[in-house]
Amino acid sequence: MSLRVAAAGALAVAALGLGACGDGEEPTETITVFAAASLTEAFGELAEAFEEEHPGVTVRLSFAGSATLRTQVLEGAPADVFASASPDEVAALDAAGLVVEERALATNTLVIATGQDGIETFEELTLPGLRLMLAAEDVPAGRYARESLALAGTDFAVRVLANVRSNEANVRATLAKVELGEADAAIVYASDLRLADAGIRAIAIPERFQVAAEYRIALLAESDAARAFVAFATSPQGMATLARHGFTAVGVTP
Repeated sequence: MSLRVAAAGALAVAALGLGACGDGEEPTETITVFAAASLTEAFGELAEAFEEEHPGVTVRLSFAGSATLRTQVLEGAPADVFASASPDEVAALDAAGLVVEERALATNTLVIATGQDGIETFEELTLPGLRLMLAAEDVPAGRYARESLALAGTDFAVRVLANVRSNEANVRATLAKVELGEADAAIVYASDLRLADAGIRAIAIPERFQVAAEYRIALLAESDAARAFVAFATSPQGMATLARHGFTAVGVTP
């Protein structure tokens, strides 16, 4: 092949590459964000705002229980960012050498979700025959709930846990059982009650038995766009978004 033909071929390939971006269009990049189910609405809003500020970037969101997402990443699922409802899941990924950096994101509190004719107090969780739903023990919401019950005393915790009818895969599924009338009560995050059906009430857990849910966000890939998303989520704008959705944002403090 002559040099002239080779050069012409190279120019054609370059032209095709430019054409893929369109006239004046930004090159596109997609980042994948794994986030706890309780962050669904907040991160949906964050992703939309981030894409508006970064027109060349698309944010692909995947929501599930934090433990499920942790397992998926450990098994090789491609994720650029992981927002967990517990530091334990991030620590597991860090131990596996999968975390580039991490930051504190927000905190949440536990409440009891019940119907209009349901229980009235935390102590009534021990009532015989009460149909109680919790997230599974390996799910952050489930761990936090059991830690809260333990703070109220071993006997109390044993009596409450005897009422558990199901251990759900994530906190949203736990709340759904009450909304569907399949449970009398469930222990969920306060942020979840903001979106619950109109007939669902929140019963406070006494402060002395509260366990603060600590959310963390981890960068899993050396990507400028992913790093920018983590910075955006922990920025004042990101914290304001989290606060609107019922979280207590903690900013960028590690």
